[in-house]
Amino acid sequence: MSKKSLFKFLKIALPLFLGVFLIWFSYNKFTPEQIQEIKSYFKQADYSFVILSIVFGILSNLSRAWRWNYLLDPLGYKTRFYNNVMAVYITYLMNLFIPRSGEISRAVVISKYENIPFDKVIGTVISERLADAFVLLTFIFVTLILQFPILSEYFSTHLNLTQIYRMLAVLTFLGLLAFYFIFIANHSFSKKIRHFLRGLKEGVLSIVKMKHKWAFIGHTLFIWLMYVAMFYVMIFALKETSNISAAGILCAFVAGGVTITLTNSGFGSYPFVIAGILLLFNIPETTGTAFGWLVWSAQTLSVIVFGGLSFLLLPVFNKIK
Repeated sequence: MSKKSLFKFLKIALPLFLGVFLIWFSYNKFTPEQIQEIKSYFKQADYSFVILSIVFGILSNLSRAWRWNYLLDPLGYKTRFYNNVMAVYITYLMNLFIPRSGEISRAVVISKYENIPFDKVIGTVISERLADAFVLLTFIFVTLILQFPILSEYFSTHLNLTQIYRMLAVLTFLGLLAFYFIFIANHSFSKKIRHFLRGLKEGVLSIVKMKHKWAFIGHTLFIWLMYVAMFYVMIFALKETSNISAAGILCAFVAGGVTITLTNSGFGSYPFVIAGILLLFNIPETTGTAFGWLVWSAQTLSVIVFGGLSFLLLPVFNKIK
């Protein structure tokens, strides 16, 4: 196996292995009786709320697909809505396997089927993600202010600050090294990167130049409203979680959002992060774990089904056009 093939394999295999390891490690601490209890929650769940949560997830993705054209318009491009929708679902499907690879796949899809330069498309994707990151950071900030004592207890228990500081030091060094190579070095490859970044910058700045700023903001708020709604309705799927406090919902939603952002869509980690947060609000760990699996499984199933269909239908729809 060549080094390039090995690298590609490891990019896919390592996140999946980590997810499987986390599942094994987390379940290994449960007794057989507790595992049976978690399974019983799935049997007792009210799946009408699970379906409703999936519907909210679909609406958020349709809104995301529509919002994308507001960023492409200042660049002089108008894409077909169905291509946007399928590209969005391919994003989430790819992110299940390789963290953040979906954004590249999404840009590749639109670049190929709509004949738009890749660097400009990826720039609009980054702009969109920056808008979403702003909303998520706002949620984090508000949650930290409102629930600081509870969250500080959780993070002090689950995080090793020394390791975090070491990681930040390494990332700072690598960042400075990358900055020198990209912006200062006179290597031919460095020049190619700078050329690519100029196109990327044009795509990113489309968020400033767009005509329909309020429509973009409206879609952004709607997308996040749907995210909150699809998480919130799931508490009613289990009788034991139907009375979670607003503080518990907010903290669990934010922790889950961060987990999905930093991992391959929360595979292997999302249910246990949710369980850890809900434990602070007196929800038993087995109940919190089952709830986390329900939330994650519902949206992941939707992504697998619609993402798989998108892969199959993209070439078909673009032949018919």
